[in-house]
Amino acid sequence: MEEITRQLVGYLRGMWRYRWWGLVGAWLVGAGAATMVMLMPDRYESSARIYVDTKSVLMPLMRGLAVQPAVEQQVAILSRTLISRPNVEKLIRMADLDLTIKTDGERQRLIERLMGTLEIRSTGRDSLYTLAYSDTDPTVAKRVVQSLVSIFVESGLGDKRKDADSARRFIEDQIAVYQRKLEEAENRLKEFKLANMAFIGDGKQDYFGQMIAEDEQLKQAVLQLHEAEQSRDSIKKQLEDEALTAVPQQSMPALGMTPELDARIDALERDLDAMLQRFTELHPDVVGARRVLADLKSERARELKRLEKEALDNPLSAPVNPIVQQLKLSLGAAEAQVASLRARVAAYRARYEELKASSEMVPKIEAEFTQMNRDYQIHKQNYDSLVARRESASMSSELESTSGVAEFRLIDPPTQPSKPAAPNRALLMPLAGIAALAAGAAIAFLMSQIRPTFQDARGLREVTGLPLLGTVSMVPNEKRTGKQRRMLFAFVGGFTTLVGCFTALTVLVAVMRVN
Repeated sequence: MEEITRQLVGYLRGMWRYRWWGLVGAWLVGAGAATMVMLMPDRYESSARIYVDTKSVLMPLMRGLAVQPAVEQQVAILSRTLISRPNVEKLIRMADLDLTIKTDGERQRLIERLMGTLEIRSTGRDSLYTLAYSDTDPTVAKRVVQSLVSIFVESGLGDKRKDADSARRFIEDQIAVYQRKLEEAENRLKEFKLANMAFIGDGKQDYFGQMIAEDEQLKQAVLQLHEAEQSRDSIKKQLEDEALTAVPQQSMPALGMTPELDARIDALERDLDAMLQRFTELHPDVVGARRVLADLKSERARELKRLEKEALDNPLSAPVNPIVQQLKLSLGAAEAQVASLRARVAAYRARYEELKASSEMVPKIEAEFTQMNRDYQIHKQNYDSLVARRESASMSSELESTSGVAEFRLIDPPTQPSKPAAPNRALLMPLAGIAALAAGAAIAFLMSQIRPTFQDARGLREVTGLPLLGTVSMVPNEKRTGKQRRMLFAFVGGFTTLVGCFTALTVLVAVMRVN
């Protein structure tokens, strides 16, 4: 630490030896820096604030029906990509900055200068954007900011419309493609169904399901046929038994019947019973009913005698036993039912055998049908999805054009500045003074290194490596001391004057900036 301190003191002594060189250099650098600060041209800044309203009342209502764009992200990307070469060229034309341009080189330099000086600042979550530009001409600065605001708003709206139109055209093209694919798949499926209708079935059950159903129907028909045959055989047996126990022909007339007279007698007897419940035997209706009943019974007796006489005269025309007649009718119906069931069983058995013989082709046909149906379902699903997306895109476009997904509001319009925004001479002037002092110190240090001197005996002994026998001191006198004092006052005065000049200039430019 002692060695570092001694070395630092040696540097300071060397710089003090060349202090006048440093003071002169500080004055020269300070004068040049102050001149540059004062001669820097004034730049006027014009700015505008825009609020991007991304909230809409319809957005929550249309969630799930229309596409919900990431408006905040789109606006943020737009703000970062707005200052591009095409937009700057458009801005030059809108702000009439190309009136003084004569060569392509000047145009390129102007474009590069604008891209470096245009500013778009965002406050983040508040969706506020500040557009600023500074120029030596306040009118030009305002005109540039106005043009930049127009480009900012138009770019946001135009890009959204362009994206929506591009998406809609792409979806329309894809819908047309999938519509052709869907039609082709439908035609292939229709032709395949027509060619293999017997194996595919009615769409409710597969081929093996049809075989199981036919087998069940066959078993049911065989059971019904067996039941019908049993019923027929039973009727035959009853008919044979009735024929063996039939009465002789002579007694057949006694078994004869007069159905019409019997029915009338039976109805009249019931009416007579009903009247006796209400009237007496002497009631005229009861008396009349008994007389009619007696007449009918007499007529029935005469009819039975006539039939008996006819039976004796002509045995072949004897009446047939009604039970036998009824059994014969039942036997005929049973025979017809058995024949019908036999035909049904034969048809079911033939159909089942046909299905069983063709069952080896079923797996191949069903696999091919499943593949064709899967392709059709995939095309149909994609087609329906594209149609739904097209409707969603159309609804989103209508939503944007109706209510506006993002609304640009100009909070602070650009104005023509009356005071320069740069350069900040009140800040640059003290910095120039500090730079001048630093330059003077650097010059003094360089001179001490270029023309070094020994400040004490120790340094001389260390550098030469020779033994030092002694030192000779300068004897001070009054004349030399006075001269050194005057030189010190002069140096301090020059240094103070330099600092005072920069202080005065700083105060002056600050007052001028306020006014």
